[in-house]
Amino acid sequence: MAFSNLAAIDVGTNSFHLVVARVRPGGRFEIIAREKAMVRLGHGGGDMKVIQPDAMDRGVTTLRRMRQIAESAGAPVRAVATSAVREAQNAVQFITRAADEAGVEIEVISGLEEARLIHLGVLQAVPAFDRRLILVDVGGGSTEVLLGERGNTLAARSFKLGAVRLTDRFFPGGRIDGQALAECRAYVRSVLASFEREVAATGFEVAIVSSGTAESLARMVHAAESTDTLRTYNCFEFDHVDLAAIVEQITSERTPRARLGIPGLDSERADIIVAGAVLLDCICTAFGITRLMFSDYALREGVLLDTIERHRGGTLHHLRDVSRDSVRHLAQRCDDDLVHSGHVARLAMQLFDATAGIHGLDAPCREYLEASALLANVGLVISHSKHHLHSYYVIRNSDDLTGFTDNEIEIIALIARYHRKSAPKPSHSTFVSLRPDAQRVVRVLSGLLRVAIGLDRSHDQRVRSVRARQEGTKLVVEVSPRRRADISLELYSARERAGLLAEVTGLDIELVAAV
Repeated sequence: MAFSNLAAIDVGTNSFHLVVARVRPGGRFEIIAREKAMVRLGHGGGDMKVIQPDAMDRGVTTLRRMRQIAESAGAPVRAVATSAVREAQNAVQFITRAADEAGVEIEVISGLEEARLIHLGVLQAVPAFDRRLILVDVGGGSTEVLLGERGNTLAARSFKLGAVRLTDRFFPGGRIDGQALAECRAYVRSVLASFEREVAATGFEVAIVSSGTAESLARMVHAAESTDTLRTYNCFEFDHVDLAAIVEQITSERTPRARLGIPGLDSERADIIVAGAVLLDCICTAFGITRLMFSDYALREGVLLDTIERHRGGTLHHLRDVSRDSVRHLAQRCDDDLVHSGHVARLAMQLFDATAGIHGLDAPCREYLEASALLANVGLVISHSKHHLHSYYVIRNSDDLTGFTDNEIEIIALIARYHRKSAPKPSHSTFVSLRPDAQRVVRVLSGLLRVAIGLDRSHDQRVRSVRARQEGTKLVVEVSPRRRADISLELYSARERAGLLAEVTGLDIELVAAV
């Protein structure tokens, strides 16, 4: 293990959360510090198009302070951003400022990856691993709903429904006016309707709710029943009936100021609590949830465990098992020659390993190459013409890929896009939007993939294996055929495709048949 302490930052729409943990044997962790800041990074009644300058300044300042806290504990930081950043047109500006001014590299994750990581975190806090569960995380900009069992995701959906987003759309300033309440309920139910049938068909035994909005509502339910103060609200359970009573109490107060007197309500949430409460109430009604259990762990704790697993290579909820399964699922749906794609992936892995001393890329890059090799031809489901471009589109817009960050999906999609035809160019906007180190990863892995594809030109796996060695200014790739197989076409095709690999390695590529 390369670290004894680790920190995770959840860059949320409403608030930022930092947790610092001490890593224990067996992949477990112990929280040693927490920090929360209400940043309000995202706002807007429709799509959150732009992060406003003042919100960006607050965000960068908060990230700098959180990094300093983590550094004081000797903890490397992993930061993930959710809906406010993934929807903003100026997200790159914020991510760049975070790196340059706060020293924090931000990963933007998809809604489904967010749900997976929340699920991972929740299972460390509530006794529900062996039970089929429905998980609801009410955020500021989006709400994630996941059905799971024994750590596996059965179904998941990310809805553009959040406490901040709905407040700005229906309750500006937190005020309830006219028909806003009824309109909000109708809108939320219409959005949730698309997932009702799947929830009903899958079913669940326990409902778990997480997030700051959920904790605030749990505190209010408890305060309505008891004057005792709980040390923790983790695993606190309450009925939908209890929630409905709190919703009635909240909505009877028309302004944030009037709500401040409600026991258990966090004053910083007095403006957005109406939208959050109505949203959770509608979710319970739509999906038939009668009782809820609150989890104190959520996205940030999931990020901690996920990061530990990445480094230790363990099996507990292993990210790479999840990601490989999702890649195979997408390939099975869209590629009608899986044997070819699988063989190309194996040859590409052999080339990667054989040239490791030249390109110097790490293990995650090897997995990007494997994924892109398996998915390079998924664009054929759209059209053979320009299918490399279609492959990029399918990979980039698929809901199937989990276990990868948004940036990793972009890298995999680009490698698949460059498996044939044009190499990366400065005129390709998606490529140049990557950071320079990621651009190099795409170029190197695309170069390896092109050669591997050439080595199965006949689509009958007549090349058994490849080895490579550097001889001066040459990279000699030694190709072993199946017994008595003619690989002249494969050698020719691979030579024709070796230009990019030669360019990125600075070596002449020589492909020869093994003796």
